[in-house]
Amino acid sequence: MNEQDLFYLLALQRVEGVGDIMAKKLLTHLGSAEAIFTSKSTQLAAIDGVGAMLLKNLKDKSVFAKAQKELDFIKENNITTAFFQEANYPERLKQCVDGPLLLFSSGNINLNNRRMISIVGTRQITAYGTEFCRQLIADLAPLDPVIVSGFAYGVDIVAHQLAMDYNLQTIGVVAHGLNQIYPKTHKKYVSKVEQNGGFLTEFWSSSNPDKENFVRRNRIVAGMCEATIVIESAERGGSLITANMANDYNRDVFAVPGRVTDKYSQGCNNLIKTQKANVLTSAADLVYILNWDIQKEVKPVQKQLFVELDPDEQKVYDYLLKTGKELIDIIALQCDLPIYKISGMLLNMELKGVIRPLPGKLFEAI
Repeated sequence: MNEQDLFYLLALQRVEGVGDIMAKKLLTHLGSAEAIFTSKSTQLAAIDGVGAMLLKNLKDKSVFAKAQKELDFIKENNITTAFFQEANYPERLKQCVDGPLLLFSSGNINLNNRRMISIVGTRQITAYGTEFCRQLIADLAPLDPVIVSGFAYGVDIVAHQLAMDYNLQTIGVVAHGLNQIYPKTHKKYVSKVEQNGGFLTEFWSSSNPDKENFVRRNRIVAGMCEATIVIESAERGGSLITANMANDYNRDVFAVPGRVTDKYSQGCNNLIKTQKANVLTSAADLVYILNWDIQKEVKPVQKQLFVELDPDEQKVYDYLLKTGKELIDIIALQCDLPIYKISGMLLNMELKGVIRPLPGKLFEAI
């Protein structure tokens, strides 16, 4: 996209009454943002939804000065822009009717052929949530997913930090312009995030982290990802809004179950109870439901020499060597291991190349 096209798109965003959906409708009819401003009033009035007030606003020349100011900021700060019709715009977000017209980003974001998952939850993350998030990202790391979250307190920042610990690309979708960071205490993480990932927003540099912006931000988090994972949530919270949006976009949603007495498990338990989310007890659940093919991602696929197995893994491996293929529930029963532990263990053993999954939740030793 050249500078002139970007200028007119920015100007279009500043026309009162033109949101993302109307902007896309106008572009469909007239071909470009510049054409929208140069078209005759009769042409504009013929478009469904363009009334007298919007017609008047489209003739307001003051939007050009605002567009030029933002364009100067973009150039001076090396901000990357993505128009919804361009290749660098998140592919899944293109499918969302209310997806942003433009996205602004900083850092080193690479979305080509990447698996993307969002991890969201309470700002008051507990030790249980932190440990689950750590194990989940550790187990998924060999599959190299992009970890997306909102860079807020709690689950968000824990997910970003763990992604960086395992050298995974991570993207913070923020509810304000790229001239600031909210919360300010997270500014210390910015440089490291931008080394392998970055920040994404639809908001101009003049936008502050106002309350209503966070809901708008959540639709980007939900729409651009293959799946949304809720680690912990109270009965009400922003992460539940993100989960509902993901459902509306026909994305997979996962929730980590917790005790019924735990405040920050109520939201997750309710998502599961109302069948708005899949139960997530380990990375293996996500890999299975999303149909991620581990065998194609892990090289070599054949058993490695001198693989180190811990005592429980060795017990499972010896059992499968003796019995052949077996169901996960039977493996857990015969090896005297809890089902929540066996799922993650089997995934680790797959990645080590000592067992392989079969249709019907069966596993066999290699």
